[in-house]
Amino acid sequence: MSAPNQLGSRIREMRRRLGLSQAELAGSELSASYVSLLEAGKRTPSEEVLRGIAKRLNCEPDYLLECLNEDQSASLDLDLQFAELALASGQPKAALESFEASAERAEAAGLPNQRVLAQWGVARAVENLGELEKAAQKYDALLRVRPSERGKVSGFLVVVALCRCLRELGDMDRGIEAAERTLTEMRDLKIIPTVESIELVSTLVGLYAERGDLHTAEYLAQEAIAEAEGLDDRRAVGAAYWNAGLVAHRNGRQQEAAVLVERALAMYSEGDNERAVARLQTAYASVLLQTQPPRPERARDLLEQARTRLEQLGGAVDLAYVETNLARAELQLGDYVAAIEHARSGLDQLGTGHRLQTARALLVLTSAHCERGELDEARRLQETAALHLEASGASRQSAFAWAELAESLTATGDTERALWAYRQSLTQLGHRHVPVAVPAAERPGQGI
Repeated sequence: MSAPNQLGSRIREMRRRLGLSQAELAGSELSASYVSLLEAGKRTPSEEVLRGIAKRLNCEPDYLLECLNEDQSASLDLDLQFAELALASGQPKAALESFEASAERAEAAGLPNQRVLAQWGVARAVENLGELEKAAQKYDALLRVRPSERGKVSGFLVVVALCRCLRELGDMDRGIEAAERTLTEMRDLKIIPTVESIELVSTLVGLYAERGDLHTAEYLAQEAIAEAEGLDDRRAVGAAYWNAGLVAHRNGRQQEAAVLVERALAMYSEGDNERAVARLQTAYASVLLQTQPPRPERARDLLEQARTRLEQLGGAVDLAYVETNLARAELQLGDYVAAIEHARSGLDQLGTGHRLQTARALLVLTSAHCERGELDEARRLQETAALHLEASGASRQSAFAWAELAESLTATGDTERALWAYRQSLTQLGHRHVPVAVPAAERPGQGI
């Protein structure tokens, strides 16, 4: 695709109509070669230069300026399309550079809609690179842009992306607040449900489930499914089933979770969102690893398919989830060396801030070293996992991870710290330790 050149074509047409050569049009301020490049669309003149050319062509400057603006806008659209292709094909660094350059050009040209599109691309590229806190800040900034300047960038899409980052960072409260605020505004304005609003409700379901409020999550999941089925849109229904499956999974209903995630996977597979399909395959594999009995072979097959997709399309966090689950599958299959390799690979994919997922990968690594009899290394990893868990804000997820740490400590013979870890798990689930007064006659050494 070639760059738009309405301005060059208009200048050439008017020059020829007046019988001027390129040198005559250039005058003393420019050169004939510059005019030639300008007419070929290989130079972008300043406004001052354009006014001088308009004077020699006996036309109003605005007649040429409107072409310049249209050319700049069309050229930016072209650059944004290439940046989107780079992002979609798994090249987030190249996409980031292109989006950032486009944002600067749009700002300089006074084109707010293209500037916001470029900023939206910057935020997504940063997220794909695993810099979630930075991405969340950029999504926050987009939400402060006036709706009239957002153009094609829906507020719902931005909030869903923001919540996705906050969920990975363990900041469930902030994510819930952002989603609830947007949905309240939608209801106040009497906006009818759309595919994007249902995806936001589904995202909210996931946030409540991760925070441990499974009652609210269950209610919202059923509401999302009802609204999605009313729209008769497979993408919306798929999103609703996906997060309803998460709720069932968190509630320990693994068979129901598997059915819901299978339905979501079938619906997304009919579309062109390969990244969503891969993430669903990862979620389904995670459920299969926790069913009774577990199905590690099937889970591994799904995870290998997901990894193939995500190596081309996904971000670092997506790949980290795949690698951690592959480590779990290999652990169940008894290949401890492979489990260690996958867990290490998952840790390598994660940047700073991924406290909960880092802890999970460390705990899988701990189990593998325990099985190999490498208890000193296992204890070191346990300590590191505990530090990450203490910093995590995802209470229910953290509770399960603390319980896993307790089991790991028990396996290495550290029963005192295992008891401490179990208490941490109960605390995350809302239990508060209350000292019990023991009658003196029943205390050790206090009998008759």
